[in-house]
Amino acid sequence: MEKTRTETDSLGPVEVPIEAYYGAQTARSLLNFDIGSEKMPLGVVHALTLVKKAAARTNARLGVLSSQKAELVGRAADDVLCGALDAHFPLVVWQTGSGTQSNMNVNEVLAGRANELAGHQRGGKSPVHPNDDVNKGQSSNDVFPAAMHVAAVQTFYSRFAPGVERLRSALALRSEHFHGIVKVGRTHLMDATPVTFGQEFSGHEAQVHQGLERAKMACDACLALPLGGTAVGTGLNAHPDFGAECVRDVALLTSHPFRPSENRFADMAAHDALVALSGALRGLAVALVKVANDIRWSASGPRAGLGELTLPENEPGSSIMPGKANPTQAEALIMVCAQVMGNDAAVAFGGASGNFQLNVCKPLIIRNVLHSLELLGDACASFAARCVEGIEVNVTRARHHLNESLMLVTALSPLVGYDTAAKVAHEAYEKGITLKEAALSMGILDEATFDAVVDPQKMIGPEGG
Repeated sequence: MEKTRTETDSLGPVEVPIEAYYGAQTARSLLNFDIGSEKMPLGVVHALTLVKKAAARTNARLGVLSSQKAELVGRAADDVLCGALDAHFPLVVWQTGSGTQSNMNVNEVLAGRANELAGHQRGGKSPVHPNDDVNKGQSSNDVFPAAMHVAAVQTFYSRFAPGVERLRSALALRSEHFHGIVKVGRTHLMDATPVTFGQEFSGHEAQVHQGLERAKMACDACLALPLGGTAVGTGLNAHPDFGAECVRDVALLTSHPFRPSENRFADMAAHDALVALSGALRGLAVALVKVANDIRWSASGPRAGLGELTLPENEPGSSIMPGKANPTQAEALIMVCAQVMGNDAAVAFGGASGNFQLNVCKPLIIRNVLHSLELLGDACASFAARCVEGIEVNVTRARHHLNESLMLVTALSPLVGYDTAAKVAHEAYEKGITLKEAALSMGILDEATFDAVVDPQKMIGPEGG
């Protein structure tokens, strides 16, 4: 039998594993929310811990918490933030909609570790109390939303933005590398007038860049923290200066420019900033599917498809067909994007699930936002490193498709008229001959004129691409 100790909360005694830093409320939550296996993301746990450290500093500076207790809480918080106590945060995402159980889990672990550091038994409520000291000036209803924003901003800049930026940079380099290599354009999946591979990849790069910039704009709104609002936004039981001062401490501890909410009632009762961020991530996911599909279709074959691009061969592609290599990085990215779109649907529902002074789907919202940020950042970095950075053009195949394209006839329209040019294209298609052969056989114009007018290099823009 596992050894336990007895802890208490407002409902009475609860048995807690003797080695646990947490207390009664965490143990009770483990009994009451045996739902799935998804733990509260450590990004949220660490963000809550960081806010608690900032709060202890602030309360000590304001004279409402002893410097000794603040120091103990700070030392305990450092142990959590370095990952040493990760095993003591066992609660699942699927708990109360306010995140109260996870807030109390952090309060109890910090108090439990602080008490041990003070020379007392692990856990307990003395000399540091989880509610009276660690949670001083706070409520789950303002501190959990603040932690949601802190976690989202930290994940955005540590994991999401670097991965997306690597992909953007890789696409830009490929665009430059492929400058001037002409290919057949395609609209409606049908042949169209020429473009260059450089132009096509510049479009991919622009989509990723624009998606990242829109996400950054959305993330900026998450820099607002409703600390000091306590239970319903009024600031009851918090020092009047606590909110602004604590936000300042959070900004110093994270090196991100967090600021007090313009309206704490709005930021506690709703999560519009995170809903907007999730929507921006969905928008980027939509763009990435287009990019991934264009690249894998251009590389299809290698003999029975388009075959205009060659992709790095990272692993065998089939358990039965020897020598096969597949566009696996593109497929992984597409699946990630599908998941991000699904996450956004859940975030939208969660964001709409507020009543009066509180949104009650907070854990759902932050779980999905962090999941999307992590997936997109990792997938973009992988797609860049294991696919885009190694892409090359199969110039022979691309030139063949270009020369066979009937849409080069578009260059003849200004000279001979749309209807006559169409007749040339139909003649070439029906007889299986080239446009040039059709134009000459029909007596439309001479060879020198045709060669001068139907030049793909002149059809890709005023500066030749």
